[in-house]
Amino acid sequence: MWGYGMNMAWMWMWGILLLIGIALLVLVAVRMFAAGGTHGGMQGPQGPYPGRSRARQILDERFARGELTAEQYREQLKVLGEDQ
Repeated sequence: MWGYGMNMAWMWMWGILLLIGIALLVLVAVRMFAAGGTHGGMQGPQGPYPGRSRARQILDERFARGELTAEQYREQLKVLGEDQ
C-alpha cells in the first residue's frame, strides 16, 4: 500500500543499475585519460617504437615523407647519437 501500487524491489534494481552505470563511465574516463588520448590505447606512451626517442621518431617521419635525403638522415642520426 505504501508504494502506491509499485513494487519497491524495482526501485532497488534501478538504484543498483544507476550505480553500475556511473562506475562504468568513471572506468571508461580513467582509461581514456590514462591512455593519453591515443586511439583506443593501442600504442604506448612513446608510439609504436617505445625504444626510440621522440626526436628519433620525428626524424624517421621526416625521412619517410621525403623531407630529408639519406645522407641528411644519417647525419642527423649521428647528431642525436642514435646512429646504427
